[in-house]
Amino acid sequence: MLKISKELCIGCGICEDSCPFGAIETIDGLAVAGDSCTLCGACVESCEVEAIRLDIEQAPKQDDFASWTGVWIFCEFRRGELAPVSLELLGIGRSLADKRGVQLSAVLLGHGLGETASRLIGHGADNVYVCDDDAFKNFREDIFSTVTASLIREHKPEIVLAGATAIGRSFIPGVATELGAGLTADCTQLEIRESDGALLQTRPAFGGNIMATIVCETSRPQMATVRPKVMLERAFDEQRTGEIIQISPTVEQLQSRVRIVESVVSEATNVNIQEADILVSGGRGLESAKGFELIRQLADVMDANISASRAVVDAGWIPYAHQVGQTGKTVAPKLYIACGISGAIQHVAGMQSAETIVAINRDKNATIFTIADYGIVGDIFEIVPKLINKIEERRKQ
Repeated sequence: MLKISKELCIGCGICEDSCPFGAIETIDGLAVAGDSCTLCGACVESCEVEAIRLDIEQAPKQDDFASWTGVWIFCEFRRGELAPVSLELLGIGRSLADKRGVQLSAVLLGHGLGETASRLIGHGADNVYVCDDDAFKNFREDIFSTVTASLIREHKPEIVLAGATAIGRSFIPGVATELGAGLTADCTQLEIRESDGALLQTRPAFGGNIMATIVCETSRPQMATVRPKVMLERAFDEQRTGEIIQISPTVEQLQSRVRIVESVVSEATNVNIQEADILVSGGRGLESAKGFELIRQLADVMDANISASRAVVDAGWIPYAHQVGQTGKTVAPKLYIACGISGAIQHVAGMQSAETIVAINRDKNATIFTIADYGIVGDIFEIVPKLINKIEERRKQ
Protein backbone atom coordinates (compact mmCIF):
# COMPACT_ATOMS: atom_id res chain seq x y z
CA MET A 1 0.00 0.00 0.00
CA LEU A 2 1.22 3.50 -0.86
CA LYS A 3 0.89 5.95 2.04
CA ILE A 4 1.29 9.71 1.68
CA SER A 5 1.68 11.77 4.84
CA LYS A 6 -0.46 14.92 4.89
CA GLU A 7 1.80 16.39 7.54
CA LEU A 8 5.05 15.89 5.60
CA CYS A 9 3.92 16.43 1.98
CA ILE A 10 4.77 19.92 0.70
CA GLY A 11 3.04 19.60 -2.66
CA CYS A 12 6.23 20.09 -4.67
CA GLY A 13 5.05 17.85 -7.53
CA ILE A 14 8.35 15.97 -7.87
CA CYS A 15 6.65 12.63 -7.23
CA GLU A 16 4.07 13.45 -9.91
CA ASP A 17 6.83 14.04 -12.45
CA SER A 18 8.72 10.90 -11.46
CA CYS A 19 5.75 8.52 -11.71
CA PRO A 20 6.17 6.46 -14.92
CA PHE A 21 2.47 5.56 -14.93
CA GLY A 22 0.98 9.01 -14.35
CA ALA A 23 -0.70 7.68 -11.22
CA ILE A 24 0.05 10.64 -8.92
CA GLU A 25 -1.54 14.09 -8.99
CA THR A 26 -0.96 17.12 -6.81
CA ILE A 27 -4.36 18.28 -5.62
CA ASP A 28 -4.74 21.27 -3.29
CA GLY A 29 -1.07 21.08 -2.39
CA LEU A 30 -1.11 17.36 -1.57
CA ALA A 31 0.11 14.37 -3.58
CA VAL A 32 -2.68 11.85 -4.29
CA ALA A 33 -2.17 8.37 -5.79
CA GLY A 34 -4.77 7.06 -8.26
CA ASP A 35 -5.97 3.58 -9.17
CA SER A 36 -3.29 3.16 -11.86
CA CYS A 37 -0.55 3.04 -9.20
CA THR A 38 1.53 -0.16 -9.56
CA LEU A 39 3.46 0.27 -6.29
CA CYS A 40 6.73 0.52 -8.24
CA GLY A 41 8.27 2.82 -5.61
CA ALA A 42 9.60 5.50 -7.97
CA CYS A 43 7.78 8.22 -6.06
CA VAL A 44 9.22 7.01 -2.74
CA GLU A 45 12.77 7.39 -4.06
CA SER A 46 12.08 10.84 -5.50
CA CYS A 47 10.43 12.33 -2.40
CA GLU A 48 13.08 14.42 -0.66
CA VAL A 49 10.94 15.09 2.43
CA GLU A 50 10.13 11.38 2.89
CA ALA A 51 6.39 11.99 2.82
CA ILE A 52 5.68 8.83 0.82
CA ARG A 53 5.98 5.34 2.21
CA LEU A 54 5.43 1.98 0.52
CA ASP A 55 4.12 -0.73 2.81
CA ILE A 56 4.27 -4.19 1.24
CA GLU A 57 2.31 -6.81 3.12
CA GLN A 58 4.37 -9.96 3.37
CA ALA A 59 2.58 -13.27 2.96
CA PRO A 60 2.72 -15.37 6.14
CA LYS A 61 5.32 -18.09 6.01
CA GLN A 62 3.92 -21.60 6.02
CA ASP A 63 5.24 -24.00 8.60
CA ASP A 64 3.69 -27.23 7.28
CA PHE A 65 5.90 -27.90 4.24
CA ALA A 66 6.08 -31.59 5.17
CA SER A 67 2.40 -32.02 4.34
CA TRP A 68 3.01 -30.89 0.75
CA THR A 69 4.47 -33.66 -1.37
CA GLY A 70 4.60 -34.73 -5.00
CA VAL A 71 5.11 -33.15 -8.41
CA TRP A 72 2.07 -32.32 -10.54
CA ILE A 73 1.87 -31.61 -14.26
CA PHE A 74 -1.14 -29.95 -15.86
CA CYS A 75 -1.50 -31.72 -19.21
CA GLU A 76 -3.21 -29.60 -21.83
CA PHE A 77 -5.76 -31.31 -24.06
CA ARG A 78 -7.27 -29.15 -26.80
CA ARG A 79 -9.30 -29.86 -29.95
CA GLY A 80 -8.93 -33.60 -29.50
CA GLU A 81 -5.13 -33.53 -29.10
CA LEU A 82 -2.63 -33.53 -26.26
CA ALA A 83 -0.33 -30.51 -26.37
CA PRO A 84 3.30 -31.66 -26.96
CA VAL A 85 4.50 -29.52 -24.06
CA SER A 86 2.60 -31.87 -21.72
CA LEU A 87 4.95 -34.74 -22.55
CA GLU A 88 7.96 -32.44 -22.24
CA LEU A 89 6.78 -31.45 -18.76
CA LEU A 90 6.40 -35.11 -17.79
CA GLY A 91 10.05 -35.54 -18.73
CA ILE A 92 11.35 -32.82 -16.42
CA GLY A 93 8.68 -33.69 -13.86
CA ARG A 94 9.92 -37.29 -13.69
CA SER A 95 13.44 -36.03 -13.03
CA LEU A 96 12.30 -33.63 -10.28
CA ALA A 97 10.08 -36.27 -8.65
CA ASP A 98 12.89 -38.81 -8.61
CA LYS A 99 15.25 -36.32 -6.97
CA ARG A 100 12.63 -35.58 -4.31
CA GLY A 101 11.67 -39.25 -3.94
CA VAL A 102 8.00 -38.48 -4.55
CA GLN A 103 5.29 -39.39 -7.04
CA LEU A 104 4.69 -37.66 -10.36
CA SER A 105 1.04 -36.95 -11.08
CA ALA A 106 -0.71 -35.56 -14.15
CA VAL A 107 -3.95 -33.58 -14.26
CA LEU A 108 -5.98 -34.16 -17.42
CA LEU A 109 -9.17 -32.16 -18.02
CA GLY A 110 -10.94 -32.40 -21.36
CA HIS A 111 -13.61 -33.97 -23.51
CA GLY A 112 -13.16 -37.11 -25.61
CA LEU A 113 -9.88 -38.02 -23.91
CA GLY A 114 -9.79 -41.63 -25.10
CA GLU A 115 -6.57 -43.40 -24.06
CA THR A 116 -4.69 -40.19 -23.30
CA ALA A 117 -4.37 -40.96 -19.57
CA SER A 118 -2.65 -44.28 -20.31
CA ARG A 119 -0.33 -42.46 -22.67
CA LEU A 120 0.68 -40.09 -19.88
CA ILE A 121 1.57 -43.02 -17.64
CA GLY A 122 3.73 -44.47 -20.40
CA HIS A 123 5.59 -41.16 -20.57
CA GLY A 124 6.40 -41.07 -16.88
CA ALA A 125 3.35 -40.30 -14.72
CA ASP A 126 2.68 -42.44 -11.64
CA ASN A 127 -0.98 -41.49 -11.57
CA VAL A 128 -3.34 -39.33 -13.59
CA TYR A 129 -6.29 -37.31 -12.27
CA VAL A 130 -8.83 -37.41 -15.09
CA CYS A 131 -12.10 -35.66 -15.79
CA ASP A 132 -13.68 -36.28 -19.20
CA ASP A 133 -16.63 -33.89 -19.28
CA ASP A 134 -18.44 -31.78 -21.86
CA ALA A 135 -17.75 -28.77 -19.61
CA PHE A 136 -14.08 -28.96 -20.69
CA LYS A 137 -14.80 -29.20 -24.43
CA ASN A 138 -14.16 -25.49 -24.84
CA PHE A 139 -11.57 -23.71 -22.75
CA ARG A 140 -13.10 -21.48 -20.09
CA GLU A 141 -10.54 -20.31 -17.62
CA ASP A 142 -12.86 -19.95 -14.63
CA ILE A 143 -13.83 -23.66 -14.72
CA PHE A 144 -10.26 -24.84 -15.30
CA SER A 145 -9.01 -22.58 -12.49
CA THR A 146 -11.67 -23.67 -9.99
CA VAL A 147 -11.26 -27.41 -10.59
CA THR A 148 -7.45 -27.32 -10.66
CA ALA A 149 -7.21 -25.20 -7.50
CA SER A 150 -9.63 -27.54 -5.71
CA LEU A 151 -7.52 -30.58 -6.60
CA ILE A 152 -4.34 -28.89 -5.41
CA ARG A 153 -5.95 -27.92 -2.09
CA GLU A 154 -7.11 -31.49 -1.55
CA HIS A 155 -3.92 -33.35 -2.46
CA LYS A 156 -1.26 -30.67 -1.65
CA PRO A 157 1.51 -31.25 -4.22
CA GLU A 158 4.72 -29.37 -3.51
CA ILE A 159 5.41 -28.54 -7.18
CA VAL A 160 2.89 -27.70 -9.92
CA LEU A 161 3.99 -27.19 -13.53
CA ALA A 162 2.10 -26.16 -16.66
CA GLY A 163 3.05 -25.18 -20.18
CA ALA A 164 3.63 -21.51 -20.99
CA THR A 165 1.04 -21.74 -23.75
CA ALA A 166 -1.94 -19.50 -24.40
CA ILE A 167 -4.05 -21.74 -22.15
CA GLY A 168 -1.44 -22.17 -19.43
CA ARG A 169 -0.70 -18.46 -19.28
CA SER A 170 -4.41 -17.72 -19.14
CA PHE A 171 -5.59 -19.73 -16.16
CA ILE A 172 -2.58 -20.87 -14.11
CA PRO A 173 -1.97 -17.35 -12.68
CA GLY A 174 -5.57 -17.46 -11.41
CA VAL A 175 -4.90 -20.80 -9.72
CA ALA A 176 -1.78 -19.37 -8.04
CA THR A 177 -3.72 -16.32 -6.87
CA GLU A 178 -6.53 -18.46 -5.44
CA LEU A 179 -4.00 -20.60 -3.57
CA GLY A 180 -1.91 -17.66 -2.40
CA ALA A 181 1.12 -19.22 -4.10
CA GLY A 182 3.97 -17.74 -6.08
CA LEU A 183 4.27 -18.36 -9.81
CA THR A 184 7.32 -18.14 -12.07
CA ALA A 185 6.40 -17.72 -15.75
CA ASP A 186 8.23 -18.86 -18.89
CA CYS A 187 10.86 -21.02 -17.19
CA THR A 188 13.61 -22.54 -19.31
CA GLN A 189 15.30 -24.60 -16.59
CA LEU A 190 14.16 -26.33 -13.39
CA GLU A 191 16.32 -27.94 -10.70
CA ILE A 192 15.99 -29.17 -7.13
CA ARG A 193 18.18 -27.44 -4.55
CA GLU A 194 19.92 -30.17 -2.62
CA SER A 195 20.15 -28.28 0.67
CA ASP A 196 16.39 -28.03 1.27
CA GLY A 197 14.62 -29.54 -1.74
CA ALA A 198 13.34 -26.19 -3.00
CA LEU A 199 12.57 -25.76 -6.70
CA LEU A 200 15.05 -23.55 -8.55
CA GLN A 201 13.12 -21.87 -11.36
CA THR A 202 15.24 -20.21 -14.03
CA ARG A 203 13.85 -17.85 -16.64
CA PRO A 204 15.16 -15.09 -18.93
CA ALA A 205 14.81 -11.58 -17.51
CA PHE A 206 15.33 -8.04 -18.75
CA GLY A 207 14.56 -8.93 -22.34
CA GLY A 208 16.61 -12.10 -22.21
CA ASN A 209 19.86 -10.33 -21.31
CA ILE A 210 20.24 -12.23 -18.04
CA MET A 211 18.93 -15.48 -16.58
CA ALA A 212 17.20 -15.15 -13.20
CA THR A 213 16.75 -18.06 -10.79
CA ILE A 214 13.71 -17.72 -8.56
CA VAL A 215 13.00 -19.64 -5.36
CA CYS A 216 9.73 -19.76 -3.42
CA GLU A 217 10.81 -20.18 0.19
CA THR A 218 7.74 -19.10 2.15
CA SER A 219 4.80 -21.03 0.73
CA ARG A 220 3.62 -24.10 -1.16
CA PRO A 221 2.91 -25.18 -3.82
CA GLN A 222 5.81 -23.97 -5.90
CA MET A 223 4.29 -23.14 -9.30
CA ALA A 224 5.83 -22.47 -12.69
CA THR A 225 4.94 -22.36 -16.35
CA VAL A 226 7.55 -23.76 -18.74
CA ARG A 227 8.23 -22.70 -22.32
CA PRO A 228 7.53 -25.38 -24.93
CA LYS A 229 10.51 -27.09 -26.56
CA VAL A 230 13.00 -26.44 -23.75
CA MET A 231 12.53 -29.74 -21.90
CA LEU A 232 13.10 -33.23 -23.29
CA GLU A 233 10.24 -35.68 -23.70
CA ARG A 234 10.81 -39.17 -22.25
CA ALA A 235 10.44 -42.14 -24.54
CA PHE A 236 7.13 -43.98 -24.21
CA ASP A 237 7.38 -47.10 -22.06
CA GLU A 238 4.46 -49.45 -22.64
CA GLN A 239 5.52 -51.52 -19.62
CA ARG A 240 4.98 -48.67 -17.15
CA THR A 241 1.97 -48.98 -14.88
CA GLY A 242 0.15 -46.32 -12.93
CA GLU A 243 -3.20 -45.37 -11.49
CA ILE A 244 -5.89 -43.47 -13.39
CA ILE A 245 -8.03 -41.59 -10.86
CA GLN A 246 -11.42 -40.38 -12.05
CA ILE A 247 -12.44 -37.09 -10.44
CA SER A 248 -15.95 -35.68 -10.21
CA PRO A 249 -16.14 -31.90 -9.88
CA THR A 250 -19.26 -30.53 -8.24
CA VAL A 251 -22.02 -28.89 -10.25
CA GLU A 252 -20.98 -25.53 -8.79
CA GLN A 253 -17.36 -26.00 -9.92
CA LEU A 254 -18.49 -26.60 -13.49
CA GLN A 255 -20.61 -23.44 -13.62
CA SER A 256 -18.99 -20.79 -15.79
CA ARG A 257 -19.58 -17.08 -16.18
CA VAL A 258 -18.27 -17.39 -19.73
CA ARG A 259 -20.47 -18.30 -22.69
CA ILE A 260 -18.74 -19.44 -25.88
CA VAL A 261 -20.48 -17.69 -28.76
CA GLU A 262 -18.25 -18.91 -31.55
CA SER A 263 -14.87 -20.61 -31.93
CA VAL A 264 -12.87 -19.72 -35.02
CA VAL A 265 -9.52 -21.29 -35.95
CA SER A 266 -7.46 -18.76 -37.87
CA GLU A 267 -4.97 -19.74 -40.53
CA ALA A 268 -2.14 -18.52 -38.32
CA THR A 269 -3.22 -20.93 -35.57
CA ASN A 270 -2.39 -23.85 -37.86
CA VAL A 271 1.22 -22.65 -38.21
CA ASN A 272 3.19 -24.76 -35.74
CA ILE A 273 6.87 -24.08 -36.18
CA GLN A 274 7.55 -25.82 -32.87
CA GLU A 275 6.80 -29.20 -34.44
CA ALA A 276 8.92 -28.68 -37.59
CA ASP A 277 11.98 -30.85 -38.25
CA ILE A 278 13.52 -28.24 -40.56
CA LEU A 279 13.19 -24.47 -40.20
CA VAL A 280 14.46 -21.84 -42.61
CA SER A 281 14.52 -18.58 -40.72
CA GLY A 282 14.90 -15.07 -42.07
CA GLY A 283 16.10 -11.90 -40.43
CA ARG A 284 16.69 -8.22 -41.04
CA GLY A 285 19.53 -9.04 -43.44
CA LEU A 286 16.94 -9.95 -46.09
CA GLU A 287 16.34 -6.19 -46.40
CA SER A 288 12.71 -6.33 -47.59
CA ALA A 289 9.57 -8.43 -47.88
CA LYS A 290 10.64 -9.21 -51.43
CA GLY A 291 13.92 -10.53 -50.13
CA PHE A 292 12.01 -12.76 -47.72
CA GLU A 293 10.47 -14.56 -50.71
CA LEU A 294 13.90 -16.12 -51.24
CA ILE A 295 13.52 -17.83 -47.87
CA ARG A 296 10.17 -19.23 -48.93
CA GLN A 297 11.75 -20.73 -52.05
CA LEU A 298 14.48 -22.41 -50.01
CA ALA A 299 11.92 -23.77 -47.56
CA ASP A 300 9.82 -25.16 -50.42
CA VAL A 301 12.64 -27.18 -51.97
CA MET A 302 13.63 -28.54 -48.54
CA ASP A 303 10.07 -29.34 -47.42
CA ALA A 304 10.78 -27.06 -44.49
CA ASN A 305 8.77 -24.57 -42.45
CA ILE A 306 9.44 -20.85 -42.39
CA SER A 307 10.31 -18.91 -39.27
CA ALA A 308 11.67 -15.42 -38.60
CA SER A 309 13.27 -13.04 -36.17
CA ARG A 310 11.26 -10.37 -34.37
CA ALA A 311 12.56 -7.64 -36.66
CA VAL A 312 10.98 -9.35 -39.67
CA VAL A 313 7.65 -9.83 -37.89
CA ASP A 314 7.64 -6.22 -36.69
CA ALA A 315 8.26 -5.12 -40.27
CA GLY A 316 5.14 -6.99 -41.35
CA TRP A 317 6.92 -9.38 -43.72
CA ILE A 318 5.44 -12.46 -42.01
CA PRO A 319 2.82 -13.10 -39.26
CA TYR A 320 3.71 -13.39 -35.60
CA ALA A 321 2.97 -17.15 -35.58
CA HIS A 322 6.35 -17.63 -37.31
CA GLN A 323 8.41 -15.63 -34.79
CA VAL A 324 11.23 -17.37 -32.96
CA GLY A 325 12.79 -15.96 -29.82
CA GLN A 326 12.20 -14.60 -26.36
CA THR A 327 8.97 -12.86 -27.38
CA GLY A 328 8.06 -15.55 -29.93
CA LYS A 329 8.27 -19.34 -29.84
CA THR A 330 10.97 -21.70 -28.67
CA VAL A 331 11.90 -24.27 -31.31
CA ALA A 332 14.15 -27.33 -31.42
CA PRO A 333 14.20 -28.64 -35.01
CA LYS A 334 16.72 -31.10 -36.38
CA LEU A 335 17.98 -28.39 -38.74
CA TYR A 336 17.77 -24.60 -38.32
CA ILE A 337 19.01 -22.40 -41.17
CA ALA A 338 19.42 -18.77 -40.09
CA CYS A 339 19.54 -16.38 -43.04
CA GLY A 340 20.46 -12.78 -42.36
CA ILE A 341 20.00 -13.14 -38.60
CA SER A 342 22.59 -11.39 -36.46
CA GLY A 343 22.11 -13.59 -33.39
CA ALA A 344 20.66 -11.27 -30.76
CA ILE A 345 20.37 -13.02 -27.41
CA GLN A 346 16.57 -12.74 -27.52
CA HIS A 347 16.47 -14.72 -30.77
CA VAL A 348 19.10 -17.24 -29.71
CA ALA A 349 17.06 -18.04 -26.59
CA GLY A 350 14.38 -19.42 -28.87
CA MET A 351 16.43 -21.63 -31.20
CA GLN A 352 19.68 -22.64 -29.53
CA SER A 353 18.32 -26.14 -28.80
CA ALA A 354 18.25 -27.05 -32.51
CA GLU A 355 20.30 -30.17 -33.30
CA THR A 356 22.16 -28.50 -36.19
CA ILE A 357 22.39 -24.76 -36.83
CA VAL A 358 23.51 -23.32 -40.16
CA ALA A 359 24.09 -19.56 -40.34
CA ILE A 360 24.36 -17.45 -43.49
CA ASN A 361 25.42 -13.84 -42.95
CA ARG A 362 27.58 -11.29 -44.73
CA ASP A 363 29.01 -10.08 -41.40
CA LYS A 364 31.79 -12.47 -40.36
CA ASN A 365 31.58 -11.10 -36.81
CA ALA A 366 27.85 -11.75 -36.43
CA THR A 367 27.02 -13.31 -33.07
CA ILE A 368 25.03 -16.09 -34.73
CA PHE A 369 28.29 -17.72 -35.81
CA THR A 370 29.25 -18.35 -32.18
CA ILE A 371 26.45 -20.90 -31.80
CA ALA A 372 26.26 -22.18 -35.38
CA ASP A 373 27.52 -25.66 -36.28
CA TYR A 374 28.16 -24.46 -39.84
CA GLY A 375 28.66 -20.87 -40.93
CA ILE A 376 28.68 -19.31 -44.38
CA VAL A 377 29.98 -15.77 -44.71
CA GLY A 378 28.62 -14.05 -47.78
CA ASP A 379 25.72 -12.36 -49.54
CA ILE A 380 22.44 -14.18 -48.93
CA PHE A 381 21.17 -13.21 -52.36
CA GLU A 382 24.09 -15.07 -53.95
CA ILE A 383 24.34 -18.03 -51.58
CA VAL A 384 20.68 -19.02 -51.16
CA PRO A 385 19.89 -19.27 -54.93
CA LYS A 386 22.96 -21.50 -55.37
CA LEU A 387 21.83 -23.61 -52.44
CA ILE A 388 18.36 -23.94 -53.97
CA ASN A 389 19.86 -25.03 -57.31
CA LYS A 390 22.08 -27.64 -55.65
CA ILE A 391 19.17 -29.12 -53.74
CA GLU A 392 17.02 -29.27 -56.87
CA GLU A 393 19.85 -30.96 -58.80
CA ARG A 394 20.30 -33.54 -56.05
CA ARG A 395 16.59 -34.32 -56.02
CA LYS A 396 16.60 -34.98 -59.77
CA GLN A 397 19.32 -37.62 -59.42
